[in-house]
Amino acid sequence: MDEEHVFKALGDATRRDLLDLLFEKDGQTLNALCDHFEMSRFGVMKHLQILEEAGLVTTKKVGRSKYHYLNPVPIQQAYDRWVSKYAQPFTTALTGLKTALESEHMTAKPEHIYQIYIRTTPERLWQALTDGEITQQYYFGTRVESTWKPGDDYQYVYANGEGGVMINGKVVESDPPHKLVTTFNPTWSEETHPETTVIYEIEVVGAMCKLTMTHQGLEPTNTGVIDGWSQILSGLKTYLETGEVMVVEG
Repeated sequence: MDEEHVFKALGDATRRDLLDLLFEKDGQTLNALCDHFEMSRFGVMKHLQILEEAGLVTTKKVGRSKYHYLNPVPIQQAYDRWVSKYAQPFTTALTGLKTALESEHMTAKPEHIYQIYIRTTPERLWQALTDGEITQQYYFGTRVESTWKPGDDYQYVYANGEGGVMINGKVVESDPPHKLVTTFNPTWSEETHPETTVIYEIEVVGAMCKLTMTHQGLEPTNTGVIDGWSQILSGLKTYLETGEVMVVEG
C-alpha cells in the first residue's frame, strides 16, 4: 500500500483514536465504534473508509454483521522504512494488532488477518512461501522443508548452523499458486502453545499480488507470534521486490 495513504490516514486524530479503539478491542462493528464519538455515523464511516483504503483496517462480514480489524503490515513497513534505519536501538514490535476470519459455520468472529500487496507473480510468491532457499531470506533465517502434499509434515529449520526446528506442522490444503493451509506448532521455546492454523491466499490485483495471511486460533496474548508475522511479511515483500534482505534494527 502507498506510504502516502498510510501517513495521511494516521495524520488525523479521529482516525488514530479509531485505531486505538480497535487495538483495545479488535473486531468491532460500525455501531460499536460510533458510540465513542460525538459525530454522525456517516462521519465515522468515512474515517474507517480512509483507514481501509490505506490498508490499516480490514473488514469481514459474519452473517449480517461487518467487523473491523487492524492490519499491522503497512505500519511495520513504514517503521522499517523511516524509523529503524535512522534511530537505533528501537524495538520493532508493533503492538499486537489482530484481525479475524469468518469460521466455517459463522459461529465465531474471525481471528488474525494480515494483508500485503507485492509486485510479483502468483507463481513467484508461491515459490517464496514454499522454497527453503527463499524462506531463509525473510523467515528469521529458517529453511522450510516439505513435500507440500496434503497430510504431509513441514518444518522450519534454523539455517544458521544452530540446528533445531522453529515451527512444524501438517499441510492441510495445497492449491498452488492460490491457497496454502497448514497447522502451526511453534517449537522455539519450552512453553507450550495449542496448535493453530495458518492460511495463505494469493490473489492477482493488476500487476501485483495480494497476499492474505490468516492465523486462526492465535491467542491475543501471544505477541511474539503476532509481531513476528508483521516482520516476516514485510521481509517477504522486500525480498521479492528488491532482492534484498530486510534488516530490522532493534
